[in-house]
Amino acid sequence: MKTRTIKDLTIADDFMFGAVMTEPKLCKPLLEYILNIKIERIEYPELQKVIDERYESKGIRLDVYVEDDKNTVYDIEIQTTGNKNLPKRMRYYQGLIDLHIINKGEDYIKLKKSFVIFICTYDPFGEGRYIYTFRNRCEENNSIILDDDTLKVVVNATGTNGNISAELKDVLNYIAGGIPTTNYSKELDKAVEEVKNDEKWRERFMKLDLRDREHERLGEYAKTISSIRENKDVFDESTIIRFLKLTEDQYGRIIYYINNNPDMDNYDVAKKLLDEE
Repeated sequence: MKTRTIKDLTIADDFMFGAVMTEPKLCKPLLEYILNIKIERIEYPELQKVIDERYESKGIRLDVYVEDDKNTVYDIEIQTTGNKNLPKRMRYYQGLIDLHIINKGEDYIKLKKSFVIFICTYDPFGEGRYIYTFRNRCEENNSIILDDDTLKVVVNATGTNGNISAELKDVLNYIAGGIPTTNYSKELDKAVEEVKNDEKWRERFMKLDLRDREHERLGEYAKTISSIRENKDVFDESTIIRFLKLTEDQYGRIIYYINNNPDMDNYDVAKKLLDEE
């Protein structure tokens, strides 16, 4: 991962987007433009803190998570690189939200209406649409909707097809790297500069960037451990060591933890080994 500073970030970076959207006066209009609805007010529950505590080893972080006055929750994510797993990522984030809303044994009626929104700087479906909206429908009869109060929306910042407001077009152009022209997108641009020059945000960025680097290293180590699990009974030790570019000591320690901790997953083994280095 290339070393970055907060000065390098644009609104399309997930950290910067999340920082700017901590301002209700900036977040609320964006939701209204995308969903074409009116929202009276929004608030910021501490879901990210819960996620940090439960899933710290996996490096999971929501970009923006807010609730409105009508008991509806919104998760907004920025996606800047093509990802074939986008649909499953949306499903995963939906699951995180639902797990937070109700505890084990509670009635499902407590689940809130939720929107998972991905703003992409590329077109994930190739139809040139600004907005792709997904809800669960019956395959045998498309008029029957599974009313589970969930909606997934993919916003294409490079779109050309669809009926959206001039304000949203300008915001998407700005997110895609263009010059802001409306008052709202200019406010976003001003907020980006304010975040870059704020000492608290700079400090938080450095901490999160360090954590992301650690999680990247953890992920690579977990892949190595997974490969060893899959091949240790197929290839000899020297072949695996050479292929994975390990030392004999590294390989021996991994094998020791795999053999003596069969219930530990690859991430747990990787974290244990990295903590000992």
